Amino acid sequence: MTSATDADGFPILPDEPDADDPTRAPIAVPDYPEDFRAGFVCLLGRPNTGKSTLTNALVGQKIAITSGRPETTRHNVRGVVSRPGSQLVLVDTPGFHRPRTLLGQRLNDLVRDTLTGVDVIAFCIPAGDKIGPGDRLIARELADLGKPVVAVVTKTDTVSRAKLAEQLLAVDQLGQWADIVPVSALKGDQVDVLEEVLTSHLPASPPLYPTDSVTDEPQAVMVGELVREAALERLRDELPHSLAVVVDEIVDPKTQDAGRVKGTGNRLQVRVSLLVERDSQKAIVIGRGGANLKAIGSEARRGIQELLGRKVYLDLHVRTVKDWQSDPKALARLGF
Repeated sequence: MTSATDADGFPILPDEPDADDPTRAPIAVPDYPEDFRAGFVCLLGRPNTGKSTLTNALVGQKIAITSGRPETTRHNVRGVVSRPGSQLVLVDTPGFHRPRTLLGQRLNDLVRDTLTGVDVIAFCIPAGDKIGPGDRLIARELADLGKPVVAVVTKTDTVSRAKLAEQLLAVDQLGQWADIVPVSALKGDQVDVLEEVLTSHLPASPPLYPTDSVTDEPQAVMVGELVREAALERLRDELPHSLAVVVDEIVDPKTQDAGRVKGTGNRLQVRVSLLVERDSQKAIVIGRGGANLKAIGSEARRGIQELLGRKVYLDLHVRTVKDWQSDPKALARLGF
């Protein structure tokens, strides 16, 4: 089908519809209060300071994996908190640390890049940890950004009131903060107060995401993170930094090639590779008689089924990619 043209060969555009034409479809303009606030809030801190647990608590459901192992978070995770008069878009970042590998350097670069594009920063410092060089380094970098920084003293349920008071004083002396808020994400203490404080520093703006959103994480990324979380908890301190997870394939037998389906029923087929740097580490992940891999699969499957709301056949494989944490090509393939 060709469009009509004028004598010079230019397309003839249709007339603008009459604003009073009853057949014209109305344009829906969302109705938001004039004082509506919305913006991005970066959760920043050293590894294992409770950023992901706090993100989940603020959102009201799990969107970021948590673990007692440092450097659990390896990419920015966004959580959306929508209220009648505001919308917080939380950005949970990897722990800022002294890098030992190229991966560590790139994670730190990711954090620095994130700081330039947010409206407010929540600097997380655990109540039970003494202020250290890492905290002072972060405080110095934040001082030059010119953005409101809320110091968040996390894990308050782990210390006495006297110790908490000491930590609040130490944090106050660490830098110039817009506010200082103590919270326990695990117990839910002061989480609502923190939300109000963060919102108070947001700019006037309409919502940035649909108000029914809780995250913009792709499904495959969340599936992979649930597998990695299960592996971290099962393997504990044996090789947390050397482990990466790649979702190779998600096949729905209801809409895709049924000949590739394993197991019974119409379960979603999820195939995942766990990557390690040494063959000896591969043996650790698999475990004697496959015990570790079986336990990782069972735990991850429960989380994936809860996330996706349907039965899942989870197919795990362990592969060796030598020194992937320091290999630029391997890191690029893994998205770092």
